[in-house]
Amino acid sequence: MGRAGVLQGVRQMRFEALLDRHERGELSQGEAAEMLGITERTFRRWRDRLRDEGPSGLIDRRIGKPSSRRAAAEEILRMLGLYEERYSGFTVKHFHEQLQKRHSYKLGYTVTRLSLQSAGLVKPAPKRSAHRKKRPRRPLIGMMLHQDGSRFAWLPGDDRQYDLVVTLDDATSAIYSAFIVEEEGTLSSFRGIGEVIDKRGLFCELYTDRGSHYFHTPKAGEPVSRTARTQVGRALTQLGIRHIAGYSPEARGRSERAFRTLQDRLPKELALAGITTAAAANRWIAESYLPAHNAAFAVAPEQTGTAFVPDRTGAAREILCLQEERRVGNDTPSNGAGSRCKSRPARCARILCAPRCACTNTRTAGWRSFMVPIASPIMTGREIRAMTLSWLRDPLRQPPVDLWTTHRVAHNPTGPTTTEAVN
Repeated sequence: MGRAGVLQGVRQMRFEALLDRHERGELSQGEAAEMLGITERTFRRWRDRLRDEGPSGLIDRRIGKPSSRRAAAEEILRMLGLYEERYSGFTVKHFHEQLQKRHSYKLGYTVTRLSLQSAGLVKPAPKRSAHRKKRPRRPLIGMMLHQDGSRFAWLPGDDRQYDLVVTLDDATSAIYSAFIVEEEGTLSSFRGIGEVIDKRGLFCELYTDRGSHYFHTPKAGEPVSRTARTQVGRALTQLGIRHIAGYSPEARGRSERAFRTLQDRLPKELALAGITTAAAANRWIAESYLPAHNAAFAVAPEQTGTAFVPDRTGAAREILCLQEERRVGNDTPSNGAGSRCKSRPARCARILCAPRCACTNTRTAGWRSFMVPIASPIMTGREIRAMTLSWLRDPLRQPPVDLWTTHRVAHNPTGPTTTEAVN
């Protein structure tokens, strides 16, 4: 006996008991109807049907009849066929979105889920235990960003695993940058940060794991070093962005949940779009996938406004690069990385020891070098400040053009490195 049959039997017993009390004068029709949750007219109609037809007159006459709002069997069969032929392995929600988007499907999510489960094509989701208390989101966009990479077989038909580097906002979970690379590292981190700054501006904090390109960890399992900085740490310090290290996957819960969604959806979306290469995938992700993903999964921030600050000077382009410090000879050349750069001496006060030059390798594979004098122990603090270029004290200020001597390095990893001076 189904649930409807059980409820009908209970209702019949209650009605007969209350009808008996009404006929003995203990209850009025209104009181008995109120106890049953029906109107007096319905109570009289049930009484008359019980007298005329017996107990069978109290049976709900809707039982056994198809609902007028029942989904058409042809539409259900079409949906099941599409799942088996084209969308096998999709979650019910993702499959339902594709049906509405591509196949003019009108039925709701619940009937789709129940039909798929009844046909044995999907399994009911297991019940989850109560989640621990989540860390509150930052109230404004741009206050904290998460950056992380996930290694997975992202490209359809390619069993090789690639890294998807994602930069998302803590306040909304909106993804600002996502691209596929062979292996994440310093340059991929610079690329993600640079894309966010180019589109939105400078932000306040960056939350990452303790990867070697983010932090230097003196000993495994111990806290990261606060003095020895990686290239990413140095660039974030120059940009005025606080760098926060996450010490467990649970601490990076928002980025981990985003990757769980991306690993389930992105490869299937790439397969539907017929994309098989990383370059095409990166273009499609930026142009098509991220707007749709953010529309579906991003939440509204707690407060209106933004913490992003525009990079009006464009200094981030010069800071987000590899920078190395090299010893300078008497004729002011610097050697390293297979190239020889000649720098003009800096205009500074007394230099009582050999200077050094800082060489920067930009994202366009060009080397720039500038003189940085080393202070002598006998110099005063005022003299040290006087000999330090103002734009070095304030990294967001653009340096004078005449202090640069740029050398473009031929981008040929297997051949000899050549340099050409560009003034």
